[in-house]
Amino acid sequence: MDLFEYQAKQLFAEYGVPVSLGEIAETPEAAERAAARIGGVTVVKAQVKIGGRGKAGGVKVAKTPADAKTAAEQIIGMDIKGLTVHRVLVDPGADIKEEYYVSFLLDRTNRTFLAMASYEGGMEIEQLAVERPDALGRVPVDPIAGVDEAKAREIVAAGKFPAEIGERVVPILVSLWKAFDGADATLVEVNPLALVGDGDGTKIVALDGKVTLDDNADFRQPRNAGFEDVASANPLEQKAKEKHLNYVKLDGEVGIIGNGAGLVMSTLDVVAYAGEGHGGVKPANFLDIGGGASAEVMANGLDIILNDPEVRSVFVNVFGGITACDAVANGIVGALDLLGDEATKPLVVRLDGNNVVEGRRILNERAHPLVTLVDTMDAAADKAAELANAGK
Repeated sequence: MDLFEYQAKQLFAEYGVPVSLGEIAETPEAAERAAARIGGVTVVKAQVKIGGRGKAGGVKVAKTPADAKTAAEQIIGMDIKGLTVHRVLVDPGADIKEEYYVSFLLDRTNRTFLAMASYEGGMEIEQLAVERPDALGRVPVDPIAGVDEAKAREIVAAGKFPAEIGERVVPILVSLWKAFDGADATLVEVNPLALVGDGDGTKIVALDGKVTLDDNADFRQPRNAGFEDVASANPLEQKAKEKHLNYVKLDGEVGIIGNGAGLVMSTLDVVAYAGEGHGGVKPANFLDIGGGASAEVMANGLDIILNDPEVRSVFVNVFGGITACDAVANGIVGALDLLGDEATKPLVVRLDGNNVVEGRRILNERAHPLVTLVDTMDAAADKAAELANAGK
């Protein structure tokens, strides 16, 4: 789960990372009041979970509260790379002297954690990595040892920080690692970590923040539920999450249900290929019901998919393993009985694997008018695409 900037900075502050904390506003009037409370120059920032806000016009400097109101009027409701802005962060202005980059992330390739740092921050890190790869330091981090001051000094050295600035960044890196580890994150990023004027001196502050939390750790991170942006979530995805289903909404017409992420991904590909011959129909979703295919689980999955107005047919593709095909078949039959009249769209079912003969017998004997049983994955995908095209 990705956090908004304001959530990321609140998390950083809990772990001692110096941040610029502003106020959230969902209306222009609230932005004006926030700017008045903060005083002086403020920065009005769109809160969307994507980069490139500044280039899209989603970050504006406001010299007065009235300017903040005008900026919020322009930003709230705008579209940034397909995401609608519902709120803005009104941050205190900053006298920026220098900008740096620091992050910790999960390095899946090498199965460890990775620290990245650069004395040259502010710009898009992908651009820096391409144009000046030597300016971006990369230091592996042992998950057990973590980041102490010695490791932090290794990181700032790799990022080519001058000695005096590096020593000031060291404790920030230690605190940022604590946030990364303590929140069970897969990414924490500060760009920019800035040297700003502070009266007669300077201080180093995280002016922006990006955090991705590991959903697998939700069971030990109860506050994660409070980070969710329910208002902006796809209602079908939100409903699926409440039912503990692995569901992702896609732009297509063939609903997909499978058991196992690999099988579901393969099913998406096969349906997309078959759809080319049937009016260009595409998969409507990713839905993995996992190892269990009880009537309740199947009913929940079908309920989600059948309530998608774009779906014209459903392809249930199951390989019986731990859960045998007869149990899956009984789950499908039970799901249709539970849904009753709510089930109105054709289902194409392909079963294979453990106890497949018995599973097919159950479905054939039930002879539900919505169900078409097909033996092979390719043929089933073709039939599902055909039915979806016919239902347009």
